[in-house]
Amino acid sequence: MELFKSLETKTKNFNDPFQHFEINEPLTEEAIKEISNAEIADPRNENLKYDGTRALDGGDGAFRSGIKDGGKAKKLRCYVTKENSNQFPNLTKLIEELRSEKVYKKIGSLIGKDLSNSYVRLEVICDREGFWLKPHCDIKEKLMSSIIFINLHDESENLGTDFYDKNLKLVKTVPYKHNYGYFFTSGPDSWHGMEKKEIKKERRCIQVNYVTFPTDWKVY
Repeated sequence: MELFKSLETKTKNFNDPFQHFEINEPLTEEAIKEISNAEIADPRNENLKYDGTRALDGGDGAFRSGIKDGGKAKKLRCYVTKENSNQFPNLTKLIEELRSEKVYKKIGSLIGKDLSNSYVRLEVICDREGFWLKPHCDIKEKLMSSIIFINLHDESENLGTDFYDKNLKLVKTVPYKHNYGYFFTSGPDSWHGMEKKEIKKERRCIQVNYVTFPTDWKVY
């Protein structure tokens, strides 16, 4: 239970500019290898330009909440599902840990949300040069938002996620450190994104959510 150990002993609470938690070493080496080796298409090769959104639809949170098909980048996004779980056995183990009552109750107690009727969604991400994210608040269907970074190519720690206050002033950057990340619950002032920065090779991470809409992974 690598994740639970990190939640218990390697997680810190922050309140500026909104409540969030930073977590250290939540992933096993086997899971890290799967994240690093996952083949993820480059949207630029598909005539899609980075536009400040992950869905490549140009929309803000309110706009994206009405898009159920995943946006233009759907085919380029790597969600771990039951269909492809045999390719990601160790990330599937992580999903099973996230589905367990022990873990979702622990996270729920930290972020102040009841996760007992939620679903887990996990996406493997590889951002390349030119990627950026406009400041946004996540849709309300995301009960928990989390990114865990994988930095195997000595990329700058400045490539982490930027957090803003309600006036969209940059307050902090969660460092892009290896096997390190953050989580929080969505709210009207949980502004986050990523300024345009230099990515030398790639910015690998996983995005983990507890959501209200169905996925293949309902919590137990």
